[in-house]
Amino acid sequence: MIIHFFPSCNSPWNKKDFQNPEKPNIIWIVAENIKLDLGCYGAENVHTPNIDRLADHGMRYTHVFSTSPVCAPSRSAFMTGMYQTTTDTHNMRSHRDDDYRLPEGVRPITHRLNDAGYYTANISTIGDSIVGTGKLDLNFVNEGLLYDTQDWNELSANQPFFAMINTPEVEYDIYDRKTAEKERVKWVGEDSHPQIATPDNVNPPPYYPDHKIVREEWARYLNSISGMDQRIGLIIRKLKEEGLFDNTVIMFFGDNGRLEARGIHWLWDTGIHVPLIISWPSEYDPPEGYSQGTEYHEVISLLDITATTLSIAGIEKPEGMQSRIILGGNKDLPRKYAFSARDRIDETVDWVRAVRGTKYHYIRNFLPDRGFPSLNRYKEKCFMVKPLMRELYELGRLSGPPAELMQTPPAELLYDTENDPHEINNLVNSDLPEHKRVLEEMREALDKWIVDTGDLGGQFEPDSLVASFEIEMHEWFGTPEWYKLK
Repeated sequence: MIIHFFPSCNSPWNKKDFQNPEKPNIIWIVAENIKLDLGCYGAENVHTPNIDRLADHGMRYTHVFSTSPVCAPSRSAFMTGMYQTTTDTHNMRSHRDDDYRLPEGVRPITHRLNDAGYYTANISTIGDSIVGTGKLDLNFVNEGLLYDTQDWNELSANQPFFAMINTPEVEYDIYDRKTAEKERVKWVGEDSHPQIATPDNVNPPPYYPDHKIVREEWARYLNSISGMDQRIGLIIRKLKEEGLFDNTVIMFFGDNGRLEARGIHWLWDTGIHVPLIISWPSEYDPPEGYSQGTEYHEVISLLDITATTLSIAGIEKPEGMQSRIILGGNKDLPRKYAFSARDRIDETVDWVRAVRGTKYHYIRNFLPDRGFPSLNRYKEKCFMVKPLMRELYELGRLSGPPAELMQTPPAELLYDTENDPHEINNLVNSDLPEHKRVLEEMREALDKWIVDTGDLGGQFEPDSLVASFEIEMHEWFGTPEWYKLK
């Protein structure tokens, strides 16, 4: 049930004057495929002054985890406030061509905001400048128009507004469906990105071989982040020029983890650990729990931006919504764990679940015959590191973590992320009492979450549907020779 109300003297975000809308404007700046690779999080070889200033002006959250390591399931979750595994939106590119409807009571956040008087927008351009992709990429399409406009110029006259801006970076240029015909897949904006990172000054993670291609790809990724920062700077400048910055809540976050071969698609931290910065406007009193220029270290699910946004808009969290409010006097209890899920991604069927605490990270592979080497045509074509590692492994030229990555994964993984940030050392068989205790607790937590949320991951789709994605992905990205010869 939705209850509409206006801020009162007891509201945690009281308006300081009455010259502006009763409720603050809200902007989501959604970064594609990014981990905590920003200056304000301590990253090197990136130049992110605009995001860093936003963090100084707001709160920076350090333990935020997406519910999925790939865009459409993750977006389907935070656009509704419900786990994608509960709403049957967990398989990549599902329900695009059928009559599927979201479960009763589950609605897109923009519809709830419309009901509360918010004008909604999905912004691609500001003037002649591209600032977003206009991307939705949801695993549901049958819920009607999701936004009122795509025109930035309409925002000022239609306050309060909610706007989403999906940055073009960090993303490969995969929207050209002739990708299969290209020798090298370019990055969006690659020709204009600041070249801060070079193959000589980067330090790729140890689960990759120290190779020229690895270093080149890592530098491309970091430089794309520097390019994204310039675009965000333009957005913030425009808000200030139009007198909107001081009455607009800005939430900057990633939709899923890092654009790298072991990142996106996988439930290691590289695929689910995302930045979150919330900047509160000066024309409204800050909510309880908000402290400008500080860090928050408790575990948060990216799912929680939904209920938090509704709360900012003066909308009571709907009964049964799985999202939690993380700011204000009506803040929910903090999470002990964040849960993430990987299911079919395009033509690649898998079933993996993860539990993330402040220190430990547990992953369960329900289909342990699958893993990093499994065929995914998008990965094989767009991520040059993957075919490189396959070739080196076959030649016997990989050892240590890179070689282990090319092998069948264990059924369970447990990592101490504080002492092992690259998640190399599996502690499942550790004899230390603490590791045994944590393992059992996280196993039980996952089992309970699967039941409590009605996790649909074990209900596999028909082979005929998967086969259709085989055809589609072949047309887009081609099929590698090694797979043709199997």
